[in-house]
Amino acid sequence: MKHVAAIATLGVAAAFGSAAMAQTASDDGTIIPLYAKGQVTSLGVPETREKLGETGETMIFNVSDPTLALFRPASGHANGTAVIIAPGGGFVGLGYDDGGTAIAHRLAERGVTALVLKYRTIRSPNTAMHMPDVHIKEMDTIMARAKSGLPVEVPTFAGEEHAVEDGARAMTIVRSHAKEWGVDPQRVGFIGFSAGAFLAADLAIGDKATRPDFVGLFYGGLRTPVPADASPAFIAAAADDEYLPNDSLQLFSAWRKAGAPAELHIYEHGGHGFTLKPKGTTSDHWIDELLWWMQSRGLLGSENHLPPCAGSCGA
Repeated sequence: MKHVAAIATLGVAAAFGSAAMAQTASDDGTIIPLYAKGQVTSLGVPETREKLGETGETMIFNVSDPTLALFRPASGHANGTAVIIAPGGGFVGLGYDDGGTAIAHRLAERGVTALVLKYRTIRSPNTAMHMPDVHIKEMDTIMARAKSGLPVEVPTFAGEEHAVEDGARAMTIVRSHAKEWGVDPQRVGFIGFSAGAFLAADLAIGDKATRPDFVGLFYGGLRTPVPADASPAFIAAAADDEYLPNDSLQLFSAWRKAGAPAELHIYEHGGHGFTLKPKGTTSDHWIDELLWWMQSRGLLGSENHLPPCAGSCGA
C-alpha cells in the first residue's frame, strides 16, 4: 500500500500536421492533440481513468496520446500570460483534476490562459496498484535517499524523456497560437507538481527554443547543471515531504548559484502533494503566493488580477 500512496502523491500528491491540431471541446476544456495520429508509438494498451478512493482525485494511466486542455479567461479579461500545467504521478499516472484542471480554472479566473498537459506515461499493469516493476525500484531508491538525507541527484525516471518531449511540444504549440489566444509569446510559463515539477525543471534548463519564460516547481527535485539563463523559478514544497525532503532547497541553491532568478517557499506542513484542496496548513496559500510572484514580475497585468484576500489570505 505504500507504493499505491506513492503514485497518489509522487505526485498527485516536429512540424504540425493538420490532424494534430484538430480541437474538440468538452467539460475539460478545449482538447488539442500534441501530435498527428500515429506520430508517436502507442503503449499498446488503452488509456484508463480512475477515481482514487482516499482523495477523489482522477488518475489517468497508460497515456499514449498526449494532449493540451485549453482553459481561456472570460472575454476581455486575458492578461497576455499563459501557463502550462503538468500534473504529477511518477510518470506512471497523472493526477489530472486536483493537479491539473482545478488549477487551470483558478488561473483562468485571474486572466491567465491556462493549459493542462496530459503527457505520455509509462505502461502500467491493469491492476489496483498500477505499479510497474521499474517504478517500484524508483520509489525504493527515492525512499532510501530520503532516509539517508544525502543530497544525491534523483536519477532520470522511466518515461521522463517522452514527457519532456511532450512538454517541449506543448511550449511550441502555445507560442504558435499566441496571437489567436491573446497571449504574449514571451510570457508562456510552465508549472509542474512532483513528477511534473521534474519535467518543468528539465524544460527550464533545456533547449532555449522551448524553454518556458518562467516556471513553478512544486515538490519536485534537483536537476543540474543550471545555466545562468534558466527560466525564473517559483519553488515551493513542505518541510514534512517524506519523499523529497530537501530537494526544494537544493533546487533554489542551484538556481541562485547559477545567478538565475528564484524564489523559495518551504511550508512547515503540507506533505508531498498539496493542491487547491485545503489541508489547514500554510501550504493552502501556495496559489496566492504564486500569483503574487507572477504579479511582481509583470505577468498579471493590472492590480485587479491579484487574488482576493477574502477567505484566502488568512485572518
